[in-house]
Amino acid sequence: MEGEKLEYKGEEALKELERLTSNADEVQEEILEKILEQNRDTEYLNKYMGDSSSTKIVSQFKKNVPIITYKDIRPYIIRIANGEDSSLITGHTITELLCSSGTSEGEPRLMPSIAGDLDRRTFLYNLITPLINQYVLGLDEGKAMYLYFVKAETSTPCGLPARTVLTSYYRSRHFQHRPQDIFNDFTSPNATILCYDSDQSMYCQLLAGLIHRRQVLRLGAVFASALLRAISFLEHHWRDFCRDIRTGKLGATIDEPECRYAMSGVLDGPHPDLADDIEQICGETDSWMGIICRLWPNAKFIEAVVTGSMSQYVPALRYYSDEKLPLICTMYASSECYFGVNLRPLCDHREVSFTLLPNMGYFEFIPLGENGTFSVDFEDDEIRVAPSRLVELVNVKLGCYYELVVTTFSGLNRYRIGDVLQVTGFHNKAPSFRFICRRNVVLSIDNDKTNEEDLHRSITAAAKSLLEPRHALLLEYTSYADTASSVPGHYVIYWEINDTLIHADAPRLNAQVLEECCIAVEEGLDYVYRRCRTNDKSVGPLEIRVVKRGSFEKLMDLFITQGGASINQYKTPRCVKSKAALNLLNGNVTACYFSPRDPTWSA
Repeated sequence: MEGEKLEYKGEEALKELERLTSNADEVQEEILEKILEQNRDTEYLNKYMGDSSSTKIVSQFKKNVPIITYKDIRPYIIRIANGEDSSLITGHTITELLCSSGTSEGEPRLMPSIAGDLDRRTFLYNLITPLINQYVLGLDEGKAMYLYFVKAETSTPCGLPARTVLTSYYRSRHFQHRPQDIFNDFTSPNATILCYDSDQSMYCQLLAGLIHRRQVLRLGAVFASALLRAISFLEHHWRDFCRDIRTGKLGATIDEPECRYAMSGVLDGPHPDLADDIEQICGETDSWMGIICRLWPNAKFIEAVVTGSMSQYVPALRYYSDEKLPLICTMYASSECYFGVNLRPLCDHREVSFTLLPNMGYFEFIPLGENGTFSVDFEDDEIRVAPSRLVELVNVKLGCYYELVVTTFSGLNRYRIGDVLQVTGFHNKAPSFRFICRRNVVLSIDNDKTNEEDLHRSITAAAKSLLEPRHALLLEYTSYADTASSVPGHYVIYWEINDTLIHADAPRLNAQVLEECCIAVEEGLDYVYRRCRTNDKSVGPLEIRVVKRGSFEKLMDLFITQGGASINQYKTPRCVKSKAALNLLNGNVTACYFSPRDPTWSA
């Protein structure tokens, strides 16, 4: 909301939340009017709005401006990146381009950002602690161990910074010069968060968290996957941490000067007793079950995104926390726009819903289905959606599915985010949504079209029924529609499994079990897939390829190196197509298992 107050803290922030949601319809109209008044003279909007008067500008927008995808706005963004004026799409100066985790034509998608966007993001961040503090008391009595990371930025041909949205925020004055706040006392010094070397950043942040282990009341990362990578890093480096704490000196492998300087204030001399405690916890045990609670015994919860495909990591997080710590998922955001917050932070991860805040942007929705069903390819990217089909924020219906469309101050007009959401309720006049999946993530061989949610549901059900009883964890998965190695083509699922948890008296994890997993995954897919397998014979037997431990960390490193994501942003792709990614995964396969050629289940 350009020119309006956006800095709220504590009770004031909660009161503003109530005001916004109670007047969601009015706030949305005001936001759209402000956006259009600011951007009406841009080259993009002029194509559709012409010389519309102020009284007609909103109606002309709703009638004439088309619904678009990235390929429609990309030519304008590339022109701006090459030096043309921001007025191509926005009335404000574009200060940076944000690298989305998505790609277009093999390159990171670049999203425009203006100075006011940082105020809106900060507004949302400032809501989180007051919301949680309503349910979890005493957060002002200790520290927060949040593992945050930046990615090295690049420049466009005209000199505009190109960086991830989280790198933008962590490097901004809003984060670096944030007011002292007893509710947000982080264990990690700013310099360790801002270190571009992710390994050195991870090392220093974990070391700081271990030094303050008794003071840590909450811990987390942006995505659950990043937190699990931290646990893996800890598993490999705990002896180094103990050495540094025991001697009071930072190891020579940390050579970033600003990290070393920042950590000198944290590592304030030898602490042999602390090193002994950590050594005993990490070294004198057969299992890392509950390691989080043992290392940080006063932690009250874990904060990370655990919705959508990230719910894959919930069993592992519960294992490492001994199922004692609530998993809190606080906000819904993207590079394009920050959207909303979870008003019930202690709810089960399967019930997380986000209430969209009407001052973040102008929100519209493409209907995808009713009565608990939706068609994930209801509107293909290549098919133009008529503006008349769009539903406004306050007019969505309970239980129905929609794809989110957003209009922003920074120059996105009726832009399809690509997220499928289901309406779960309302807070005052503002609807709450459950994130379902990314609309375009599908596997397809023939007439079958498997979306991300169906794939995730079938895989997690198979892992729960067949792996978990054998004390094995499915750590990661992705998939590939293989049409080259077999006729007909078939689904390939890559699994990384932790089977070191298996107890001596537990059932063994053998080939028969993995073949049963193949069958269970297929049984969980939809009718069309099963018909293609059994009746049409147009899809071959599903294959699970088990990969070595650490393979998905290598996959993450590959995608981060190629650009477009940081550790904060990275989400394991649930379907891979790039040759480099497939070569990496196939090079780490330890065994392959197939479902029967002629399954016994019926379509």
